[in-house]
Amino acid sequence: MANIVFYVIMDPMDKTLQAILDSVGSIILGKEVQIRLAVACLLARGHLLIEDLPGVGKTTLAHVLARTLGLDYQRIQFTSDLLPADILGVSIYDRAAGGFQFHPGPVFSQLILADEINRATPKTQSALLEAMEEGQITVEGETRKLPEPFFVIATQNPTFQIGTFPLPESQLDRFLMRIELGYPGAAAEREMLAGADRRALTAALLPVVDTAGLRALQEQAAAVHASPALIDYVQSLLEFSRESTHYATGLSPRAGLALLRGARAWALLAGRDYLLPEDVQAVLPGVVGHRLQGRDREDGDPARVLRPLLELAIP
Repeated sequence: MANIVFYVIMDPMDKTLQAILDSVGSIILGKEVQIRLAVACLLARGHLLIEDLPGVGKTTLAHVLARTLGLDYQRIQFTSDLLPADILGVSIYDRAAGGFQFHPGPVFSQLILADEINRATPKTQSALLEAMEEGQITVEGETRKLPEPFFVIATQNPTFQIGTFPLPESQLDRFLMRIELGYPGAAAEREMLAGADRRALTAALLPVVDTAGLRALQEQAAAVHASPALIDYVQSLLEFSRESTHYATGLSPRAGLALLRGARAWALLAGRDYLLPEDVQAVLPGVVGHRLQGRDREDGDPARVLRPLLELAIP
C-alpha cells in the first residue's frame, strides 16, 4: 500500500470517538493512521482485511477493537483442515428431543477474527461470503440471522509464504478495506519492549461504547453529507480506473459506494459532518488497493498498481 501523509485541519472530535482511538492507540503503538482506518472501517459497517507479516500485531489489533467497542468476540484459526461446519455450525441428533438440534458455530458473534484466513482452503473461505454480505447464513436449507452489528476482521500472511491460498476476487470485494501495519517505528518499538505485555494490557481494557452507542456512531457516519461536486470527484476516479490502460478491470459501483462509506467515516473522525476530497484520498488506498489489478496481473506491488489512480486523486 502506498505510504501517503495527509495534513488536514481537523475540527474537534466527538469525545467518544477520541476515547476509542486513544484506547486502541494505547496498545497498538505508533500506528495512528492504521488505527484510524480500522475504526473508520467499522464505523462504515465494513469488514476489514489486515495483510502483513506474522508478529506485527494483526491479531492484537482485532482483539483490541473488540474490547474497546464492547463487542462479543470469537477468534477462528484458519488452517488447511478447517471445514465450513467448523465456522457456521452443525446439526446434531438429540436423542432426548427426538430430532436434530442446531449448534451454532463461532460465526454467531458480533466480531469474528478470521486469523490467517488464506491458510484455509477456498471452500472454507467461501463459507464466510454470505455472512459478510447479508448478515446471515444458510445451513441445511434454513436461513439464520447473525448478531447486529456483525464484523469480520480477517488477517492474512503475504501470499508468497508457504501454505497460503489467495482469496478470490469475489471475497476480497466483501472487505471494505485492506490495511497493512508494518514494523513499528524505533520509539514505539522501544516503548513496547520496555512496557507491559500487550496481552495483559488488552485483557485490562474496558469498553468505551456499548452496542447502542456504536450504532449511533455508525448512523452519524452514514449521515455525513457528500456534495454533488464530491460525488462527481468519486465518479471521475471510478471512470479513470475503467478507462485506464493501467488496469485489467476497473472499479465496480460497489467499490464506489465503499469509497464513500469509508470517506464519510473518516470525515466523522475528523470532526466534520461533510465530506472533503481529502477524506476520499485518505481512505482510497485502503478501499481500492485490493480491488484493482494491474494490466500485468503478475505485478503484486500494491503501491505500483495504485500509483496512476493516486496521481489523479492527489494532483
